[in-house]
Amino acid sequence: MVGAAGGGSSGFFLAQAPPVTSIASTAAVAHTRKLRFINVSFRMGSLTSDVRGVNFIPPLMDRLLDATARAERRHFWFRGFRRFVMPLLDRAAAGRRDLRILDCGCGTGNNLRLLRNYGTATGIDITFSGLAYARGQGERLVARASATSLPFSDGCFHIVTSFDVIYAFDNAMAAAALSEMHRVLRPGGHLVLNVAALPILTGNHSVLGGEVQRYTRKGLRRHLERAGFSVQRLTYTNAAILPLVAGVRFAQRLVGHRESNREMSVPSPPINLALSGALAIEAAALRVVDMPLGSSLLTLAVKG
Repeated sequence: MVGAAGGGSSGFFLAQAPPVTSIASTAAVAHTRKLRFINVSFRMGSLTSDVRGVNFIPPLMDRLLDATARAERRHFWFRGFRRFVMPLLDRAAAGRRDLRILDCGCGTGNNLRLLRNYGTATGIDITFSGLAYARGQGERLVARASATSLPFSDGCFHIVTSFDVIYAFDNAMAAAALSEMHRVLRPGGHLVLNVAALPILTGNHSVLGGEVQRYTRKGLRRHLERAGFSVQRLTYTNAAILPLVAGVRFAQRLVGHRESNREMSVPSPPINLALSGALAIEAAALRVVDMPLGSSLLTLAVKG
């Protein structure tokens, strides 16, 4: 995950994942096609392997990335997210463990460990700091590249994922990114996508995360179908915490939105456990029904 799509500023409350870094510079680098791979020992299409100085992380960024990594392991939002996304990954993999998987916007690389349950997982991101952190955690199949211009051959992945990334793109860039994800998928390959939902939930964390838009079910379906995907599952998530999210957002609108990174802290154990439990119940329900509303949208789509 490259960024957040709308956490609250209550000190622990997120509606989306906390960011690795601000994405204010996303537009400036979004159209780069230069790929920099870190210690890559395989080829997919035409790839280069040249990163210099990628291990340098200023102390502040180092602490920020550490906080993000801790949140990814322990925070109720991430625990819920993993419960939501795994059934869709299981459906896409159909029992296979030898797939080629691409994560667009891998951030700290935390989700690559999850994706390796299904095969070889490669991650791309636009931030050197995030890639350096991922490499420091032992990830080797990570690269600097933009989701809007993927430097991979046509049809070389079985599954493409993108978790909380395209909310930072305008419509044209989102269309380009989805088109690229469609291009690099094999026929019959699957896209698993998570985005920020409901424009009314824009908040302080949207400023820090460089949020451009939040999606509705109808709007996201339209984007996916225009890119050539057939939608197999499209549901809101985080419905269990929606009233809390909405309350925080309303309070933030009253005082005016401003940048905040307070959402990266993990709440006290009793609160974290209670909210994790609420999302676990929702995840169980999602196995049989779609949620009518929520702060995120999760989809499984297939390339025809």
